[in-house]
Amino acid sequence: MNPPQTMLRTVGAAACLAALGLCVWWLVHPPAWQGAWTWYVLMGSAWVLFACGAWLVRGVPRKAAVALIILGAIGLPLAAGFAPPRTSDDLYRYIWDGRVQADGIGPYRYVPAAPELVHLRDDFLWPQHSTWCVPATASQGQPDVTQGCSLINRPTVPTIYPPVAQAFFLAVQALSPSGSQEGPMQVAAVLAVLAVAILLVIVLPKTGADPRLAALWAWCPLVAIEAGNNAHLDVISTLLTVAALLVAGRAATWRGTAAGAALLGLAIATKIIPVVAGPSMLRRRPLLVAGTALLTVILVYLPHVLGTGAGVLGYLPDYLTGEGYDTGSRFALLLFLPSSLRLGTAVVILAATAAYVFWHSDPDRPWRSATIMAGVMLLVATPGYSWYTILLVALAAMSDRPEWLAVVAAGYVAQYYGNLHLEIHQSLQIGYGVAALVVVATTLLRQRPLWKTRTA
Repeated sequence: MNPPQTMLRTVGAAACLAALGLCVWWLVHPPAWQGAWTWYVLMGSAWVLFACGAWLVRGVPRKAAVALIILGAIGLPLAAGFAPPRTSDDLYRYIWDGRVQADGIGPYRYVPAAPELVHLRDDFLWPQHSTWCVPATASQGQPDVTQGCSLINRPTVPTIYPPVAQAFFLAVQALSPSGSQEGPMQVAAVLAVLAVAILLVIVLPKTGADPRLAALWAWCPLVAIEAGNNAHLDVISTLLTVAALLVAGRAATWRGTAAGAALLGLAIATKIIPVVAGPSMLRRRPLLVAGTALLTVILVYLPHVLGTGAGVLGYLPDYLTGEGYDTGSRFALLLFLPSSLRLGTAVVILAATAAYVFWHSDPDRPWRSATIMAGVMLLVATPGYSWYTILLVALAAMSDRPEWLAVVAAGYVAQYYGNLHLEIHQSLQIGYGVAALVVVATTLLRQRPLWKTRTA
């Protein structure tokens, strides 16, 4: 590529990044002129700018490209910050769990509305008016709860978050200035985004991959908003999973393999989704990987099990039931089947994918097959929340498979089904159905000789 073309691509990539930052800022800090349809225009523009920028940056000199990527990993989530979370209130449960632990109380012992925790309430997390309220009549009927309104969602149920997540909440609480609100948790999530980007630009070249692929992670609008604004825990589990895969891929000894497996165990004990990376990592020293990951999970759970017993599962069983996973009603792309067959079919699809991934995984690049496992899991589970796809963003970047970002975008269709005047199952079927077609079509195109010649 000649110097003028290189300069044009560099300027173009920088311009896309700047415009993307402006879109992200407006999405989280809506100006007075923003209406309902303006939001869709901004979100669509953000994704178009992301796609253009990620393509342009591939022709930018490596040092300049890495600088732009790191700038985006810092600037875009920060552009989404400095404001209360707009599309999720999970952040407030994180803060509360950290506060409870800082007081020396186990996070699984009491529900937030428990009378034993009243002394931890303040006007920030427990305002006079909020979406989540425990009325006086409820507290009279349930002696284990006390009336009051809270920013914490479902204040009458136990926490759902695993032990490593709880350790993260406690660490943020310990480092937070007195009187702080959402800021420290948002900053911690931004640092996790940056850490993933740094890992990718440093380690990917050592595996023969282009560090510019990190732009698919660092510039993704979903990552910026769900980390910088909503501070979702998924960025922490993604950081641990990416580290696990990179360590496992470069492991030359059993110690390296064990280290990668331990990181995977920590990721799973942060949020269960990283279990999808397991089949890919089992290809090298499977017994060591499985044993180390399992032992890590057991060790981090053990103190809480000794203190709380089965209560460490928290709200997870009820959550899965409420989402319809036990009956199969959540599997939107399988709704054409009789209800009695959906759950079994989902299990068969995931088991078959796991077997395929295990046998075809490259132990030096396990993230490639992990991308398939994560993507298929999302297409089967069809979650209604976009942030569940954060791990797939990182895996798609590592594997240079941007077509899987269609599954990431599908999460938005599901999340905002009401704004799109759709029923929930319609939005899931349209969003994830179109995403599946994109992935299948692109996969078939990749098999054609012409594609292979152009990308060689």
